[in-house]
Amino acid sequence: MSKKHRKHAEGHGPGQRNATESQGRYRQAARDAPPSSALWAAATEELAGTGTGLIGARTPLFPGRAAKGIVTVEPGSACDLGHIDPDADGGLDKEAAKQALAAERARIAALQNKLYAERRQSLLVVLQAIDTGGKDGTIRSVFEGVNPQGCRVTSFKVPSSEELDHDFLWRYHKAVPARGMIGVFNRSHYEDVLVVRVKDLVPETVWRGRYGLINDFERMLAESGTTILKLFLHISKAEQRERLQARIDDPEKHWKFDPADLTERRSWDAYREAFDDALTRCSTPCAPWHVVPANRKWFRNLVVARTIADTLEAMDPRYPDPVPGVSEMRVPE
Repeated sequence: MSKKHRKHAEGHGPGQRNATESQGRYRQAARDAPPSSALWAAATEELAGTGTGLIGARTPLFPGRAAKGIVTVEPGSACDLGHIDPDADGGLDKEAAKQALAAERARIAALQNKLYAERRQSLLVVLQAIDTGGKDGTIRSVFEGVNPQGCRVTSFKVPSSEELDHDFLWRYHKAVPARGMIGVFNRSHYEDVLVVRVKDLVPETVWRGRYGLINDFERMLAESGTTILKLFLHISKAEQRERLQARIDDPEKHWKFDPADLTERRSWDAYREAFDDALTRCSTPCAPWHVVPANRKWFRNLVVARTIADTLEAMDPRYPDPVPGVSEMRVPE
């Protein structure tokens, strides 16, 4: 790693001591500040007036976990999304990939059944993307056929009045999957270092301190038995334009279009920078970030499904031991 990238990845300033002291101040400022969600919601009316809205390899733990085509952000390394091709397809064939997706869905369903029966660990899938990145479509496609009793999807939008009265991580923590469950976050705790940063809803000392708090939060979850799989769905600006235009051109998609999306698009570069920093600073050994080239939906769906299935397989869930002698029992007439 170059000296420049090492500084960017680790947040080093002129020296290690200064960087450590700065991070300490950032974390303290983040802890002392009011919940960012409260400021976020308080600004909703003002933001609405300007047309803004909410947006949304291998690892040490699971070698070979990420499917071909996914780029894993190595902990301690800088992420530059500009160097990752959103059009990449891993050399796969579209029709073959669609057929392979059915097999991956079946793997997920079978492994989820074991996870649910075992009730000793859980899986949290975090999906982030810029607007039109495909989070909803990915969830629909990948989790088709999965038993809804063992899988819960949580979408984080404008916080409720109850959520406003707590720290920024509270509403996310309460949605973390219980043992035996798969939880999917459609948007996540990363909104509090993305939206609040781009919209300048909190001071820099607050949002910058949240990188460390998020890492602490995820490490605690991992040590408590929750495997965390973080996937950033990476699309190009040109692809976003096509998807937004498609919503305008098709009457059946008008419900999905919000004029505020056009204003949000003007902040493309600011969001890209915010995502680069979040992926850099919060890719850790216990919860690395994976970047999924997502311009091609068929490729996105397959590699996300395969990565989830491989992760579940690495978790090795097992059915609990049966009642002794059950195989010899007979149901009476």
